Amino acid sequence: MSLSPKSSKLRKTVLALVGTAALSPLFAQAAETLKIGSSIWAGYGPLYVADKLDLYKQYDLKVQLQFFSDPAMTVPAVASGAIDGATLTYDMVIGSVAKGQKIKVVMPVDYSAGGDAIVSDVSITSIEQLKGQKVGVAPLSPPEFLLTYALQSKGMSQADIQPVSVNPDSVPGAMAGGLKVGVTWEPNVSRVAAMGGGKRFHVLYSSKEAPGLITDVLVFDEKVIEKRGKAIESLMRGYLDGLAYMHSHPTEATAIIAEVLGVSPEEAAEQMAGVYNMTLAEMPKNFEVSDETTSFYGSGRIVSELMHAAGQINRIPATEETFDDRFIKALSN
Repeated sequence: MSLSPKSSKLRKTVLALVGTAALSPLFAQAAETLKIGSSIWAGYGPLYVADKLDLYKQYDLKVQLQFFSDPAMTVPAVASGAIDGATLTYDMVIGSVAKGQKIKVVMPVDYSAGGDAIVSDVSITSIEQLKGQKVGVAPLSPPEFLLTYALQSKGMSQADIQPVSVNPDSVPGAMAGGLKVGVTWEPNVSRVAAMGGGKRFHVLYSSKEAPGLITDVLVFDEKVIEKRGKAIESLMRGYLDGLAYMHSHPTEATAIIAEVLGVSPEEAAEQMAGVYNMTLAEMPKNFEVSDETTSFYGSGRIVSELMHAAGQINRIPATEETFDDRFIKALSN
């Protein structure tokens, strides 16, 4: 059966529209979206850069960063499905898994490399001299993990000091008021060191001496991992592109990160100097069985034992319960 001129014209019009639809963004499949909960921290710089430059677009992904003033609130947000994933410190993962929550680390992000420190009066020059001293530290916090590790390295424990509960952000005020020793994080470390013209206090011991002990990680609920693996891999690729941009365009990247941190580029650079973002080539070390603090096995043992002894968790989860390294393996091949 032949088509009438009118039918033939209609057919050509429909085919033209179909062809246009295949090419038009209006008809293209919408990019997948991941909602990621995070707190404001210099170590998350690659995420901020990737977000600002939309480096996820080439992987057909949109990422919505949602900032939490209290990092502890991100875990229930992940569990409830309000967000898809989050950036946490590894100790938070241990605590959550010990309580039965099914969140897993898919990628290490950064570790503190001087961003956390024991600061003291200049008259105190060794960890051994902390014996009998009042030390301001927040219980069961990354600063306390660092303090415990420092004491253990000298055959000491918290029984040898007088711990005083002080929030990390309150350490500068406490030390200005007479406390000789405190444990805190940046920018408070620099603030304390600068007091009295830089002649009153100094950094006694920092996380540079325990690389990996305090690690920030990217986590997802295991159900999200099983259902949205492609999106998670795309997120990680965008993150790595953000990290590469930081290395190739440090000035521009620092300006982007400074804007998120709410500080000047100079202050941002100072905070960034206290953290280390692992490269993809280094990331597998975190998943290797080792006593080194750069491994989740090594750092996790120290942190989980402290949390268990303090009654914060009633069991120490196996390290394998806390991570899923399939994405790092795939990206590394």
